[in-house]
Amino acid sequence: MKNFNITYIFLVFTLLFSSCQDDDAELGTIIPPSNLQIDVVIEEGQTGNVTITPQADNALNFHIFFTQNGEPLVAQPGQSQTFRYTQSGQYSVLITVVAFGTGGTSSSQTITLDLDVRLFIDQETLEMIGGDGSKRWVWDSGVGGHFGVGPITNDFPEFFSAAPNQLDPCVYDDVLVFSYDANDNYGFELITGNANQTFINWAEVTRFFPNDTPTQFVDECRDITDQIATNTSFVIFENEGRRLISVENSTLSYWSGAMEYEVVELTADRLSVRGIQEVSSDFGGGQLAWYHTFVPEDGGGDGNIGEPPFDELVWADEFDNNGAPNSANWTYDLGTGDNGWGNGESQSYTDDPSNVIVEDGLLKITAISENGGYSSARIKTQDLFTFTYGRVDVRAKLPTGGGTWPAIWMLGSNITEVGWPACGEIDIMEHVGNNQDVVSSALHFPGNNGGNAIFEETTIPGASVDFHIYSVEWSSTEIIFSIDGTPYHTYPYTSNLPFYNNDFFLILNVAMGGTFGGAIDPAFTESTMEIDYVRVYQ
Repeated sequence: MKNFNITYIFLVFTLLFSSCQDDDAELGTIIPPSNLQIDVVIEEGQTGNVTITPQADNALNFHIFFTQNGEPLVAQPGQSQTFRYTQSGQYSVLITVVAFGTGGTSSSQTITLDLDVRLFIDQETLEMIGGDGSKRWVWDSGVGGHFGVGPITNDFPEFFSAAPNQLDPCVYDDVLVFSYDANDNYGFELITGNANQTFINWAEVTRFFPNDTPTQFVDECRDITDQIATNTSFVIFENEGRRLISVENSTLSYWSGAMEYEVVELTADRLSVRGIQEVSSDFGGGQLAWYHTFVPEDGGGDGNIGEPPFDELVWADEFDNNGAPNSANWTYDLGTGDNGWGNGESQSYTDDPSNVIVEDGLLKITAISENGGYSSARIKTQDLFTFTYGRVDVRAKLPTGGGTWPAIWMLGSNITEVGWPACGEIDIMEHVGNNQDVVSSALHFPGNNGGNAIFEETTIPGASVDFHIYSVEWSSTEIIFSIDGTPYHTYPYTSNLPFYNNDFFLILNVAMGGTFGGAIDPAFTESTMEIDYVRVYQ
């Protein structure tokens, strides 16, 4: 380590105070900081890491400006701050330290450091991000989850995930260019589109435009190219087991304040990152994690890594044994749940044979009007069978009657840890008796759930007369819904959504009424969903 100390003789600024109302008012003691000292450690190995530890008598805190136009890092007395310079070569940098005391007094010093930085990125990583020497990346805008935000305690965007092309077009105009040469110089260029505008987080607007008043939660397209670096350097490095990418005084398109990002995924066809926003106390404070996914501009890859055909049967229930559903495969949800299972449903679920039974080679789930209410059944494979990726085929005949709401669906197995909709929900088939023969599929996840789910419907004549095969094919890049082998709903998605690399379990039920089932026919007595088989292929 290179370690040296710089002592600064401060200037005491004369402060003038006046008052026209209270000549006898007394101010607290104003003591300016003195004896400012700056301890500097330049990490060996040409890493670019510089650690500053400031000290001063009567200092409340310190602001350390590692770059002259950048934001300061704040240190309390006795604390250090470390910054990584990402430009390779031998050069000098200016670092300013400001010590703040009572009454707004301060003292400061600017020091010059001579650096010798040589940051290495391995050739395989360089070729993935920079191609043969320069590579252009654009937003993976056509898939769900290409942009999102969540708490820093999770590794996925729990608060919001963008649907395909959902954001303002100005963000999709941006192009990221990563380049490198034989001398280990790593360049980054942000090419903005119309009028040089890029997307800015609403809470960050005042950083660039102090006199403006941003609308809460409304991000804006602005030209900030005169205030950030659009042609700068980048580096990819390991830190505490995480792979990070840093762009000096710049941003990976969307400005959240982050200039250093965790690499979630990097292949020749996909770049997915996670950046942390330090929210200003003026806007509530705290931290947010932002997720971005990019693909090569030239179409060198569309993010579809693909899986082999799902043709190997890994789990099935053929419902060949009469009686209760096989307890090795199915368990029950019982009762009315919270607020009618979250949807204002009217039925109470039971495990009674009148509501759920296997007979004649079929599983039968029957909704019944009785005792002034309704009973039915909901069975699931939770804690018995879960899986990640595959094809699910369910051959079923649907119930009839106004208010009936049969469903064949899946939930993320981590629902007990993260809750809904963070766990994700895949609705393979839903049908509403008030809209006979129209069946639908849906995906629920943060930002797209409830009435805002990713939804599609189609008409199947005789859905309650004939059996049909309701299927979902779920891979690591897209989810395809089909009926009798004919796809009608496809949703490509990114690794930021809960459908990526997470286990799900199966659910079969018939609900009554609720937010989707609607009004229940007063003449309703009972109706049954019959299921011939459930099969899972991988």
